[in-house]
Amino acid sequence: MNGDPHLAHPVDVPLAEARALVRRAVDKAEQLGLRGAIAVVGASGALVTASRLDHGGPGGMSRARSKAWISATQQISSAEHLHRMTTLPAPIGQGFVAASPEALFPGAGGLPIRDGEVVIGGISASGATVSPFLPSGVAPEVVSADGEPANPEDLLIAYALSTPYAGQHGDDRARWQARFGDLVVAPEDSVGLRPAPPAAGQGELDWAVALCDRVLAAAGGERLRVSVAVVDRGGDPIQQDRMDHAVAGGVDVALATASAAARFGVPSDQLAAWYPAAQLAALHPAPLLAAPGGLPLVIGDRVVGGLGVGGADPAVCAALAKAAL
Repeated sequence: MNGDPHLAHPVDVPLAEARALVRRAVDKAEQLGLRGAIAVVGASGALVTASRLDHGGPGGMSRARSKAWISATQQISSAEHLHRMTTLPAPIGQGFVAASPEALFPGAGGLPIRDGEVVIGGISASGATVSPFLPSGVAPEVVSADGEPANPEDLLIAYALSTPYAGQHGDDRARWQARFGDLVVAPEDSVGLRPAPPAAGQGELDWAVALCDRVLAAAGGERLRVSVAVVDRGGDPIQQDRMDHAVAGGVDVALATASAAARFGVPSDQLAAWYPAAQLAALHPAPLLAAPGGLPLVIGDRVVGGLGVGGADPAVCAALAKAAL
C-alpha cells in the first residue's frame, strides 16, 4: 500500500460536524414551528448523531435514519435513489431491499454530506410535521424560499447544509397552488431560509443531549469510544451519538439497551432473568437487548425514558450510564 495508510481508509463525518448540522436543522424547525427528527449517518452506514424535537412523536427518527443511510451509502440524494428503484424490475428492487436492511423507507429528502468530492455521510429529516406536505394553517411566507414554493422537510436540510433550496420531492409548486393558488411571496418576505435563532423551546431534547454529553465526556476521559442513546418511555430515540471512530455496532447496542430499560423500567441486564431473549425480540418493533448498558430514566415515580451505552465492555458501558445519572 502506497502513501499514508490512515488516508487509505475513508472516515465518517465527525460527530462535532454532524451535531452542528443537526442543530442548525433543529433551530430552523423551531423557527418554522415544525416537529420531527433529524439524523446523520456516516459513509460507513453507521449512525453518527440524531435528534428529535420536542413533541416530535415516534417513527420520524426511523424514517430520517433510513433516508440518511441511503444518501450516505449510495452517495446520491434519496430522491434519485427512489427514482431508480421505481424504474427497476421488481426482482432487482426487492433484492436491494433484502441486501440493504437500513433502507426501510426509500423516500425523497435525504442528501449526501460531502468533503470536497468525497461523500462522508448523509442527512435527512422526517416526523410529525416534518414532511413535504404543507402543515395546516401554515403561512405562505414560512414555506417559501427566496420567493419560490418550498416544503418543510427540504427546507430543514437545505438550511442545515447551508445550500440553496432545491426541492427533493418534485411537487412543491403543485402543493403550493393547491393551498395558496396564484399567491406570490416576495423574496425578502420569505422565511424558509432566513437565519434562525438558537432553539430555546426544546426542553426534552436539551435534557437528552445533556445526558449524552455526560456519557461522552466520561468515555473520553477514560480513552473509550462508545455510542449513547436516550429514548422516550416507548423506546423511540430522542438523542443518539456515536463518538468518532467508535465501532458501528455500539449504535445498535446503545439503542437496544436504552429501549429495554425504558420499556420495562429496569436496568436492561435484569431482563435476561425475567424473559427469554427470543420472546422479547418478538414483542415490539423497538429493539430490545437484555444486556448491561441500559438504565431507566425516572422522574419522581414515573419512568420517562431510557439511557443506553454501547461499543465497549458491557460492564464498563453500564458504569458509564450509571455515572451519567
